[in-house]
Amino acid sequence: MSAFADLLHSKGITDEDDIEWLHLLVEDWQMIADLAFSDLVLWVKEGDTFTVVAHCRPNTGSTVYPHDEIGTVANDAERSLISDAMESAQTRQYGSEEGMLQGAEAVPVVRECSVIAVLTIHSDVERKANYSRMERNYRSAGVMLLSMIAEGYFPDVEAPSGVRRGEPRVGDGMLVLNREGRVRYASPNAISVLYRLGYKGELEGRYLAELMSDLLSKLRPVDEILPLVLTGRAAWRTELESKKVSVSVRSIPFRRGEFRTGALLLVRDISEIRRRERDLLSRDTMIREMHHRVKNNLQTVSALLRLQKRRVESPAAQAALEEAMRRVSVIAVVHDVLSQGVDPEVDFDEVVSKGVRLGPTLANPNKHIVLEQIGKFGTISSADATSLALAVTELVTNAIEHGFVCETEDESVHGNVWIRSRRYDDRLEVVIADNGVGIGDGEGPGNGLGTQIVKTLVTTDLDGTIEWRAREGGGTEVVLDFPLRSGT
Repeated sequence: MSAFADLLHSKGITDEDDIEWLHLLVEDWQMIADLAFSDLVLWVKEGDTFTVVAHCRPNTGSTVYPHDEIGTVANDAERSLISDAMESAQTRQYGSEEGMLQGAEAVPVVRECSVIAVLTIHSDVERKANYSRMERNYRSAGVMLLSMIAEGYFPDVEAPSGVRRGEPRVGDGMLVLNREGRVRYASPNAISVLYRLGYKGELEGRYLAELMSDLLSKLRPVDEILPLVLTGRAAWRTELESKKVSVSVRSIPFRRGEFRTGALLLVRDISEIRRRERDLLSRDTMIREMHHRVKNNLQTVSALLRLQKRRVESPAAQAALEEAMRRVSVIAVVHDVLSQGVDPEVDFDEVVSKGVRLGPTLANPNKHIVLEQIGKFGTISSADATSLALAVTELVTNAIEHGFVCETEDESVHGNVWIRSRRYDDRLEVVIADNGVGIGDGEGPGNGLGTQIVKTLVTTDLDGTIEWRAREGGGTEVVLDFPLRSGT
């Protein structure tokens, strides 16, 4: 539940449909504040009085309230104005010519014929007499939307909602259509936007859908609802693209009673936004391709090592090449997972499930080892993924190789290896345990290459600690502990 919904609950509004209606209103009311050059204040009834639950300032003019009004309780004058609007279900204007409420209006917020809140509009009275033609059309559109709020037609629950990248704003460009779809008014910014799209003729008095028809044949495939948007018949948002210019168009039909009287269209040039998105997409694709190629190159290196192993006769050399193949393959697994996306973090459980099974000792017919993973690693920084994957697979391989020893070629051994992971306080603890021969009291790990690699990876790359100890009940435990770093 959102903080706004929590606030409404605390004020006694519990009907989920009422809460959603008010949420949609507040989501969209910046447009109304900009059109009306006014502060908008939303009041809900709380006991015998009214309390402010939301406040919006205009981007097109100065604010009447420099301080946020949320939580303010209505004074006597405000309570009288708001009560009148709520009880009559009609818009009311403050009668006095003095005080902060000078020129204020109270608009009932209606849903399904019931008043669920009251919206008050506060603007600079002295500025009203100096409105330009553009500002008069702005305010006229704002008045239409406010009247729709009072009649229960705005917000439109069928319209697309939520934060949308490239959403047109009032200052980006505004068109007002009449009932037939003719342009009654076009703001200077709207004219500029359509000029960049390719239309250079007169706008006012023309059918918007008709004058765009020449462009539509040049556009890429568009939203099938576009004609309804351009005629103001559907509350929707769509995009046009021509000559590398992308334009976002949003339509808000005007209604009075059951009749549609026209529409407000907001337009915005989003070419730069879309260009950056294409650049990001291209970069993301390049990063995925890079990881994919690194994975392929590492697999080629592993194959070359395998060929080299077949040509040497020394068992020691074969073992060394086998270990090198395994380590290269583990790094390839990490790059394979990274090639699936461009997130700064990776699902390390997927890496572990693939990586630890690359060790040839798991396939030794004389060793019957059950490998079990307990707990979840979750996501970790992609920068740490390679180091941790190498450390875990190295320790699992060492546990199987040195913890379970076959004295003769015919002897078989059975055992278990556990990989336990636990997150705590922005750190990750990993325990590799086995029930093999174990290490004696006071004894530590050997000084082999694998042990040196693990120590370096954990203490240097992961900035963590590593400890070998005897496992209670027999065997060995290796505990890794290191901080979880951000993937950004």
